[in-house]
Amino acid sequence: MRVKSLFASVMITSLTFATAWAADEAVPPPPAAGAPSELTPTPAPTPTPLAVPKEASKPKEPPKEAPPASVTILSAREVHGVLGRDIRSAANEDMGKIIDVIVDRSGAVRAAVIDFGGFLGVGSRKIVVDWNALRFGRVADKTDSVSLELTKDQVKAAPEYKEDAPVVVLGATGSLEPLQFDDQ
Repeated sequence: MRVKSLFASVMITSLTFATAWAADEAVPPPPAAGAPSELTPTPAPTPTPLAVPKEASKPKEPPKEAPPASVTILSAREVHGVLGRDIRSAANEDMGKIIDVIVDRSGAVRAAVIDFGGFLGVGSRKIVVDWNALRFGRVADKTDSVSLELTKDQVKAAPEYKEDAPVVVLGATGSLEPLQFDDQ
């Protein structure tokens, strides 16, 4: 019995010491031998509030929800991509493929870059043609070509397109006007 009492006394002393150490308080003296021992809970220290800058103490406004995006459904029979499409002349001559689209600052499509001439990409040149010179009437699937209202000789005579250089656009009826950019 005395061993149990001694064991209980050591346990209580250890718990009291650990609790006091955790609470950063002074350690009370261990209970005297034979004295009744009670485990009194030590109150936890009250946390000191941290200084909060005035800006952070203001409640934040909830984030504004973005309006829902608009959705337009386009029929797969009515629209098709044009990059990589074959170009044919009115006389059904092979004129190359569309490899890029040229837009102005407002985003309006102005012209198409076609990879013209050559064989299997060797000896070909990039030529820019007016978007209005292209006809998309027969484009039902990827195998259909786009029609160009220019002859093969007209396209051969056009200067080659080079990025970061003025763009010379070949038009079918002379209706294309030069772009006027403001220096802003």
